[in-house]
Amino acid sequence: MGKLFHGAITALVTPFKNNVIDEEAYRRLIDTQIAEGIHGLVPCGSTGESATLSHKEHEAVIEICIDQVHGRVPVLAGSGSNNTTEAIALTKFAQKAGADGALLITPYYNKPTQEGLYQHYAAVAREVDIPMILYNVPGRTGCNMLPPVLGRLARDFSNIIGVKEATGNLAQGSEVIEACPEDFLVLSGDDFTAFPLMAIGGAGVISVSSNIVPRKMSAMCDAYERGDLDMARSIHHELFALHKAMFIETNPAPVKKSLELMGQMSGDVRLPLCSMTDAHVEELRKVLASYGLLN
Repeated sequence: MGKLFHGAITALVTPFKNNVIDEEAYRRLIDTQIAEGIHGLVPCGSTGESATLSHKEHEAVIEICIDQVHGRVPVLAGSGSNNTTEAIALTKFAQKAGADGALLITPYYNKPTQEGLYQHYAAVAREVDIPMILYNVPGRTGCNMLPPVLGRLARDFSNIIGVKEATGNLAQGSEVIEACPEDFLVLSGDDFTAFPLMAIGGAGVISVSSNIVPRKMSAMCDAYERGDLDMARSIHHELFALHKAMFIETNPAPVKKSLELMGQMSGDVRLPLCSMTDAHVEELRKVLASYGLLN
């Protein structure tokens, strides 16, 4: 079940036009991703601005993605919440809609204890049988899910199959791998640590940069999987400046602006995110041009 999710998986942006979901641009983006060899797609993650989507929009984005993908690559639908009842409802929807798995962020703002995190995920896992990948990103949520809790969850619930590890801490990544069953998936949640995490046993990356360079991110993961470490390492270093540019301001503003500069969609983000400064846009433009991404 877990082998379905590996390699380069794009955390898709959600395109907006006049503050409404731009379905046409979204479907185009999905087709481009698949044509460029991406290994999987995540609708309604942090990069998809899930925090500012209404429930109706959240469901629509997942449905559109599943419909457009049409079984060509796995879809890992964002369904997390800081409200356990809501997380259960969103995960049930993802399963009903036909997602291949669900990605559930740790509860944010509440700052639960480690036991609270266990009970939260246990409650969701008991209500669904869809494969679940947990998402640990303390820089956004204010809490860090520690390796012993992940190990306990992985052993107690067969549908908890992996984690998106976005601490940027390779020591913690190693501890997660050691604490969990051998087939438990550890996916990098940071483009910067995708290659290093794979080198210590990770299964791939849920990527922001692959919104604009899906072929390169897939090539890096493919190279690693076939044992061509020199090629994988080379692509890692080649893309590093681009990864940095994607976080010149809060994600997803830079990657959406990049897609706009590349002529693919509006770069609009929803408040409280806002347009990038002119200085940062110019800096971003120079980086994209250096990678040959602008016409």
